[in-house]
Amino acid sequence: MTHEHGLLEAAELMNSADIPTSTRVLICGQMRTQTVSVQSVLEGQQADEQYQRFLEFAQSPDHPDWSRSTDSCLRFGGQLWIPSVAELRDEILQEAHRSRFTVHPGRTKMYADMRRLFWWPVMKTDVSDYVRACEICQRVKAEHRRPEGLLQPLLIPQWKWEHIAMDFIYGLPRSQRGHDSIWVIVDRLTKSAPFLPVSTTHMVDKLAALYEREIVRLHGVPLSIMSDRGS
Repeated sequence: MTHEHGLLEAAELMNSADIPTSTRVLICGQMRTQTVSVQSVLEGQQADEQYQRFLEFAQSPDHPDWSRSTDSCLRFGGQLWIPSVAELRDEILQEAHRSRFTVHPGRTKMYADMRRLFWWPVMKTDVSDYVRACEICQRVKAEHRRPEGLLQPLLIPQWKWEHIAMDFIYGLPRSQRGHDSIWVIVDRLTKSAPFLPVSTTHMVDKLAALYEREIVRLHGVPLSIMSDRGS
């Protein structure tokens, strides 16, 4: 994780040092965040039973895919080798799938993003199993839902305020009169819409009285009301 205070101190040191402006811009452009710490990966590699074998591969010219970077971590094909540590691999999988910057990608995209940085045997299988076990993906993704069918367009109304639609906007700051929501009622023909201040504590009878006072008094009783709020 990157700390703001440390970045500000580093920026001040770079500005005060005798460094050309182009070099300072290049150094700032190379800063990036990391999913896992290099120290935890290095400790996991050294504790793995295959570490000595892969270390010999990195030191031998017969295995050009293996190398050892400046941070002493072993890499395969340029990617960081993640040892067989369940906690470490789960942390990487979770960061690549359900963090704020990934938003539950599919197994193909998730594997393509991970293979640029990490490698371990059967990583593609682990990625597929992780995505398959994600409860949110099973409930939300379109491939797991029943087909909804074709859209059924609504008929164009023939007269104003005969067919209306309504919805509520919640989660607003509470006003001085205790209102924290907006009731939006739209005429489907003219698209005119009054915005009525309401509260989440209002019951149906109070909403009905407000509707009669503000809408029925001016436009009469509609023939149909469309809403996704149920009864």
